[in-house]
Amino acid sequence: MDISRAEQRILHHLAQGGRIEITRDDKTIIEIRCFTRDGWVYPGFDLELFRKLKRKKAISSSAGRPYRITERGLRLVRSELNNR
Repeated sequence: MDISRAEQRILHHLAQGGRIEITRDDKTIIEIRCFTRDGWVYPGFDLELFRKLKRKKAISSSAGRPYRITERGLRLVRSELNNR
């Protein structure tokens, strides 16, 4: 399965230790943010991109924790030489 550049960037951040946090109002998502492992907020992340990654089962959350990359997400992400 091929993924877009934006999805690729988010998965790289998550693979390096990042997380996705959402804020809900009852069942509606109010705010969604992607944090890098250093604690910075990644600006190019929106609800549509979140739903694409969730639909592809590249990210998941358990027990109310922030969303993290799954094993399937790790297989989808292509390695780059500049990653640590």
